[in-house]
Amino acid sequence: MSILRERPFQVLLHYKINKKERRMRKPLIAGNWKMNKTIDEAVSLVNTIKAGVHQISGVDVLVCPPATALSSVAEALDRTNIELGSQNMYAATEGAYTGEVSPLMIKDIGCRYVILGHSERRSIFGETDKIVNDKVKTALQFNLIPIVCVGETLDEREKGQAKDIVRMQIADSLKGLTKDDMHNVVIAYEPVWAIGTGKTATPAQAEEVHRFIRQLINQTFDASVSESIRILYGGSMKPENVTDLMKQENIDGGLIGGAALKGESFIQLVSKTKEVIEESN
Repeated sequence: MSILRERPFQVLLHYKINKKERRMRKPLIAGNWKMNKTIDEAVSLVNTIKAGVHQISGVDVLVCPPATALSSVAEALDRTNIELGSQNMYAATEGAYTGEVSPLMIKDIGCRYVILGHSERRSIFGETDKIVNDKVKTALQFNLIPIVCVGETLDEREKGQAKDIVRMQIADSLKGLTKDDMHNVVIAYEPVWAIGTGKTATPAQAEEVHRFIRQLINQTFDASVSESIRILYGGSMKPENVTDLMKQENIDGGLIGGAALKGESFIQLVSKTKEVIEESN
């Protein structure tokens, strides 16, 4: 299957999701700690998060520490409701790939999720959609849930290219996947201009692209996939804006950067997401 890149966005506007379909998607709040926290700091942070979210149900909670802390954090998360994820992986199971980590290694530690194609991996380390696609396919082979990141730069947005960029990244990063594969994929929309800058897409701007992504998934696969797939917002979500963002029909959680590095702010993101879901029901 392939996404028809030449098909105008306007043609897709008829696709509409209803509140019942929104409720079937359990929100996911995922913390991407990036290159932060020593092992002791990581365990301390996750212990704080554990204490704050252990009684919160109806929201999936995920932490993605740096690779050096994964094993220790996995031990700290034993018998909790918090999932563990890796920030990256290589698309081979073993071999002469100095410095890389394989899907077998992160799964052996206890990871269930893996972040793939983050904008920093794309811009700093030169990862292409083809590389991301290879990693996604490998992750799925090992029953890891890939969080596939897409999003435009400020220059691309100002040139009116945001949807074209997202369309291309979705098409190429998910190339060759089946409907069954897609039921085990999470997508994160991260406007690059809103990552670590303090800027945030307005709820309306974020919702527009999230709705567009869901329409693309519906067009490429089918309604069952588009209705069930979770699409996270990954552009400076924080306690101050999470409520307005989570009220949008097509935003199913957040891939959190800076706000995930402080226990109290991350706990607030989870609890406020829970409040929004309860109100919508």
